Amino acid sequence: MSESWQIQEQRQEQRLTQQISHQQMLQASLTELPVTQLADRVNMEMNDNPALEVDASYEAPDTPDYPENPDTPESPDDFAAQNEREERQSALDAALENLGRDDEDLPVYHGGSNVGEEREEMVYGATESFYDQLMAQIGECDLTEHQRDILEYLIGSLDDDGLLRKQLSALSDELAIYHNIDASEQEIESALRILQDFDPAGIGARSLQECLLIQISRRDDSRLKRLMRKVIADYFDDFTHKHWQTIQQSLSLNDDQAAALFSELRKLNPRPGASMGETVGRSLQQITPDFIVETQDDGTVTFVLNNGEVPELTVSQSFVDSMNEYQQNRDHLNRQTKEALLYIKKKVDAAHSFIDALHMRQRTLKLTMQAIINWQRQFFIDGDETSLRPMILKDIADKTGLDLSTISRVCNSKYAQTRWGTFPLRHFFSDSYVTDNGKELSTRQIKAILRDIIETEDKSRPLSDDALRDEMERRGYPIARRTVTKYRVAMGIPVARMRKDY
Repeated sequence: MSESWQIQEQRQEQRLTQQISHQQMLQASLTELPVTQLADRVNMEMNDNPALEVDASYEAPDTPDYPENPDTPESPDDFAAQNEREERQSALDAALENLGRDDEDLPVYHGGSNVGEEREEMVYGATESFYDQLMAQIGECDLTEHQRDILEYLIGSLDDDGLLRKQLSALSDELAIYHNIDASEQEIESALRILQDFDPAGIGARSLQECLLIQISRRDDSRLKRLMRKVIADYFDDFTHKHWQTIQQSLSLNDDQAAALFSELRKLNPRPGASMGETVGRSLQQITPDFIVETQDDGTVTFVLNNGEVPELTVSQSFVDSMNEYQQNRDHLNRQTKEALLYIKKKVDAAHSFIDALHMRQRTLKLTMQAIINWQRQFFIDGDETSLRPMILKDIADKTGLDLSTISRVCNSKYAQTRWGTFPLRHFFSDSYVTDNGKELSTRQIKAILRDIIETEDKSRPLSDDALRDEMERRGYPIARRTVTKYRVAMGIPVARMRKDY
């Protein structure tokens, strides 16, 4: 037996030993849904299960329920104990590729974001979400149910740029553990190829290089197309450093041919996911926040969980009464009546499970948001991005006692409305950076200062990365030049000469 076969067999055995109950998978899937999609999920469940109905005493509130006291967060002990049995692996997003190695950096900015775009994207969302647009394209494909399940999970795993940063093996394990879908890496890759045919070109790529190659492949065949492909495939390092002269000489091009080639290369979009949202337009009203955070003038920060159009549910009393009646006379039931009893019991049990999962979702979201507020309290008080402390998913997992993957689900595709704007929960997370003098800073804080410097620079004499580093140090943020370059690129800000106004 080959080693690869043994590894595959071991993985299959591991999956079989995962004791993930249906209830745990239901809780995980509901936790991941934002409030707008949760309403659709509840309506679908009510249509499928006649034992589930809206509580007669329920009245839609004018404001969301579940006010929180920041000083008395719920204890997570019971929830943590329940999740001890779960064998989960982290669903953390892979870090963005670090292509910034010097001032001559990635030249593809025209399709990317401008200086102020990062802030705008944190407040405004597309009138039709990036996710919805891709899901709509699934309907145009002839797929099996298995392929559709995999494809939907792939779409949900894309980062904000529209790229897939997870390994296929990790996706295979997540599908098995969290969704009870047995999908091999080959099946996932096949589904990924389908996704990479979606619009805009570059969606679903696993690296920037693959993203650009996909865009080039959509062009009509020509010598220019073949040259573009050769540059990205064979001279990618020179391309990212803008070593145009080296590329021109290697391809034996004259100046006019090189100018035409480099002009087309600059039109490629490194962030197809971001541009997808831009084409539809932004509207604050189209975002339904999952949390409403209130900051009082005295510095008190509270929040409520927005239930939107999701009503309070209950189990149908007529189903419960029928089940009790049948059970009291079960010794005298005929076969047909016993089948009716089994049907009613199945529906009642399913209704109880769904209601319990909804309550667990509420509790999980409240625990997570409370921990975020406690950690980033100063930001919620003053709204200053430089007040955001370094915070990663593990920090919140440790504070709440929840599983790391559960925190990831809560923070995926959910928004918080604050006094300072509406932000995706991911906005409050950032890695830490330790300066040369030992000071720990949030990467978001560094970006905010760097963005401020660039926005206020003299556009007739824009600052080089060396000058930006010096100014950062003057303001008390001593970071390396390569770090300046890295964050400038991450924010979609071009090099100095491309920012110059003549």
